Amino acid sequence: MFCLNLVSHDPFFNLSIEEVLLKDREEEYMILYINDPSLIIGKHQSAHREINTKYVTENQIPVIRRISGGGTVFHDSGNLNFSFIIKSEPGKQVDFRLYTGPVIEFLKSTGVDARFEGKNDLKVEGLKISGNAEHIHGNRVLHHGTLLFSTSLDTLRNSMRKDNSCYSSRAVVSNPSSVTNLNERMTRIRNINEFRSEMMNYFLLNFPGNVIYTLSEAEILQARSLAVSKYSTWEWNWAYGPEYTFKNRFEMNNLLHTCTLFIKDGIISECDIEGSNQMKSVSKKLIGCRHMVDDLREVLRAENVFLSEDEIYNFF
Repeated sequence: MFCLNLVSHDPFFNLSIEEVLLKDREEEYMILYINDPSLIIGKHQSAHREINTKYVTENQIPVIRRISGGGTVFHDSGNLNFSFIIKSEPGKQVDFRLYTGPVIEFLKSTGVDARFEGKNDLKVEGLKISGNAEHIHGNRVLHHGTLLFSTSLDTLRNSMRKDNSCYSSRAVVSNPSSVTNLNERMTRIRNINEFRSEMMNYFLLNFPGNVIYTLSEAEILQARSLAVSKYSTWEWNWAYGPEYTFKNRFEMNNLLHTCTLFIKDGIISECDIEGSNQMKSVSKKLIGCRHMVDDLREVLRAENVFLSEDEIYNFF
């Protein structure tokens, strides 16, 4: 197996590398990488339903859709991501226990008693330290997961939507869990770079045939192109996925308003706002608008509706 340490912290590029090596290569890989702060949503999720739109927008945290299923995870410089790209037999391709087994053994070598729990989590004393997801492509499987080492847990919690009752959809919903950082349980490993080095060395020493791999210039260029054409686009990150309905009740200008939006392919296709004649009239102008903060604000301003920085989030 080729063992790859990605030096990039760019989540758009790093997700692209996974797809390039999965779909356009035949070799097997183990990849380690650390991303800049970002929210990585599952392929079949509705982004606004999973994230705290206000917090994420105000803090300029990128939201990026991956090709695997499952729920939303937060990445930052305190989180180590691992990926396995393996040839697999039909009928035996989805196997979270199989691919997390070596990771559990590595963690045991550091003195951490991690266990596989639920559908796809690794936990320590009942607290989640790793979420995992998989994607099948022909006779190959991509298994990737997180390892919370020194992640900002406050940012992680604030980035996730705590109440998604305003949304209804057949999209996959995340399963929130209480989390913890691994560095709280380690004394020998001082920082995430040492943690990454320990994990890479473990896989090189304990699995015969594993060797260090360096990306070719062609692979780098291909991933950069994919990062621009797919992983950086609104169409993939926000518009892709099942349609959804958003309903909310809020007070504005001392009047109670109700809002119902139906969104398909990221676009508001139906809109009904009750509460004032102005907003009822404006509601028809929102049809055809992208369900995004800046887009809604622009349409409303064109109709002389000037909402406060907080009020715009009544529509998310």
